[in-house]
Amino acid sequence: MGEEKSQQRRRQGHPLLRGGGAGKQAGRRYTHGFSASQMVALAALCGALAPSLSPDTRDDDDDDAGGGRYGGAGASDAKAVRDFLLASAADPPVPDEVAELMTRMCLREALALVRAVLWLLGTRLGTLALCGGRCVSWGRWPFVLTFAEMPVERREEALRRWSRVTVLPPLRAFFLVVKVFCLYVFYSWIDESSENPHWRAIGYSPPTDEPPAEEHTEATKRPLDDGVVETINLTDASLPSSLAEKGLAVTDDAARNVCRVECDVAIVGSGCGGGVAAAVLAGAGHKVVVIEKGNYFTSRDYTSFEGPSINQLYESGGFVTTMNGGGLLLAGSTVGGGSAVNWSACLKTPEFVRREWAAAHGLPLFASPDYAAAMDKVFERLGVTSGCTEEGLQNKVLRKGCEKLGYKVDAVARNSSEGHYCGSCGFGCRTGDKRGTDTTWLVDAVGRGAVILTGCKAEKLVLERGGARGRRCVGVVARSTNPAITKTLEVRAKVTVSAAGSLLTPVLLQRSGLTNPHIGKNLHLHPTALAWGYFPDTMPDLKGKAYEGGIITSMHKVETSGAGAPHRAILETPMMAVAATGTQMPWLSGRDSKERMLRFARTVHIFSLVRDRGSGTVHGERRVAYRLDAADREDIRDGLRRALRVLVAAGAAEVGTHRSDGQRLRCEGLTEEALEEFLDGVTVVRGPQSRSETWGLFCSAHHMGSCRMGATAGDGAVDARGESWEAERLYVCDGSVLPTAVGVNPMITIQSVAYCLANGIADSLSAKTT
Repeated sequence: MGEEKSQQRRRQGHPLLRGGGAGKQAGRRYTHGFSASQMVALAALCGALAPSLSPDTRDDDDDDAGGGRYGGAGASDAKAVRDFLLASAADPPVPDEVAELMTRMCLREALALVRAVLWLLGTRLGTLALCGGRCVSWGRWPFVLTFAEMPVERREEALRRWSRVTVLPPLRAFFLVVKVFCLYVFYSWIDESSENPHWRAIGYSPPTDEPPAEEHTEATKRPLDDGVVETINLTDASLPSSLAEKGLAVTDDAARNVCRVECDVAIVGSGCGGGVAAAVLAGAGHKVVVIEKGNYFTSRDYTSFEGPSINQLYESGGFVTTMNGGGLLLAGSTVGGGSAVNWSACLKTPEFVRREWAAAHGLPLFASPDYAAAMDKVFERLGVTSGCTEEGLQNKVLRKGCEKLGYKVDAVARNSSEGHYCGSCGFGCRTGDKRGTDTTWLVDAVGRGAVILTGCKAEKLVLERGGARGRRCVGVVARSTNPAITKTLEVRAKVTVSAAGSLLTPVLLQRSGLTNPHIGKNLHLHPTALAWGYFPDTMPDLKGKAYEGGIITSMHKVETSGAGAPHRAILETPMMAVAATGTQMPWLSGRDSKERMLRFARTVHIFSLVRDRGSGTVHGERRVAYRLDAADREDIRDGLRRALRVLVAAGAAEVGTHRSDGQRLRCEGLTEEALEEFLDGVTVVRGPQSRSETWGLFCSAHHMGSCRMGATAGDGAVDARGESWEAERLYVCDGSVLPTAVGVNPMITIQSVAYCLANGIADSLSAKTT
């Protein structure tokens, strides 16, 4: 295919990744279905969360802790700051965009709650019930105001009360939903010129330059074109021929409206598990078909724009939460899966974890030379490097603070060059330097004849009776996400591999009728909590902005006592984009929220991550139940306290956590006693449904264990070879097979396990044909 045709197809198929996101088109028609009174109430809420402020109004204690009132990259542009403070989230198109996004992304229960509360706030009695005396105005008949009629100061008071109310947790959940969606839209919305009017004030300047066409290397081209069938660009008429062009045996059953494909191996998912499995099995001479729900992008398609990127590259547009609202779960949903959007950290499975899995779980693979060799093979294929030419601000702070306190700092190996300085790899690596499965293992697979179907969602497995385990898997039924394709796609295979990840593999298995009690159970998430520190831009040894540079290049382990004991937590730095920061920072008032964002570019975050002993359950798609274990909360707390110490030691002017009460500490003249007193008050509290006065959220990008391996059917959902205990020729090959949490970034572990399991599948297929 020529480059011109390739570019045309990208423009037609994926309009959001170049030049804007949803809602930017002129004359956009909204389909959210909110009534006029609900929209008036929603606009009033948005206007209270991010209100129009007088730049000259200030509280006496609002001075910046160093660097001036509006310290940071945006402080030098007084007009931009003034315009930002005057802007209100009540102004169009923000409220309609919020309503549209909530309608698409909220679970039905959450959306029903939002609609009900907005309806109440559109009435006087409902506002009185929810806001109390704040809506009473004795000088204005009929004395009770609707929420939209209340002065903005009283609306803010109501929001503060809702954020802390313990008697009615659903009202606090309502506050959280509206806050998250409102501030997300306010800070991520871009116009037709791909600009947000607030970014200049807060010191954010996304990289938008594109290298000249002649400078594109092989890594920045479309290396999978020979094997990709992008269903987003097809129709019912063109689908069969497009599949046949890739060398597949296709039967078009018009009577059943089914397009049937024959192959040796069907793989659901193209990430760390599916990508590796595809390469190994195609390399063994088998015809492989990979079914991927997401679309295919390369570095030339990626942008650094948060809204459209997250919408296109993440599961459910990045809005997957636990059912109690306490945790945000991020999972890739594109060709390459999580490896296309992760933060490049390459850490081998810790030795103590391997010993535990081998001994306590009866899985000798992990203590074997084969597994050690697999990790080396994965490192080799990903081109992992151990050094870093230049660290970004956040990692400089982590390293400086640790070194001042005498803590050990480890360099983090990455699947990129040592000079890789991309701070937006979470939106796809625009430089093409990071090597995910989309530029490594899947390239190998396509080179050996594999076919990748994109925009295609697996609906259920095809199971037949027979075999020693009672049933046998003979393929997958899938549907294109393109409404122009009504045909059902049936992929028949000798072997089927589910590699849809820990959040979706159990859903597929359960939907197909499998009933092993471990399916969906034992979900581990590596929960994290964030600490932040503000660093004025006058510090000569800490130049740059928090969103620049490699995302994770340094790590500190918070050790437990005793020689050889595992660590309690690890400290690393996250990618904190503009809207993510706005939504996750605590909200105390509209002014406080905006002033925090004015320091965005120089606010460094460090997260505390634990190897969770507690676990959760996947009940269905986007239905994850998870509560932090008490011991895990203590470990996160220890890590969070250590992170705050590190930030203070590195020279932060102010530090704090993301707890809902805005817990923070100014560092000028800080004594050790005052720091200890502050750290003693640091807690990790449950999410918005708890009855605690304060609450917090955790984030997770590492999902493991929901279909874990077991020595017997009573121990796990699959056996030591990854094969289902209930259906022959059905294998699971992703992070869901891990027996427990890993305790470090799991990419290398998942790929190494997939490599071993896929080689076993290849041997099994060879044995069947001899």
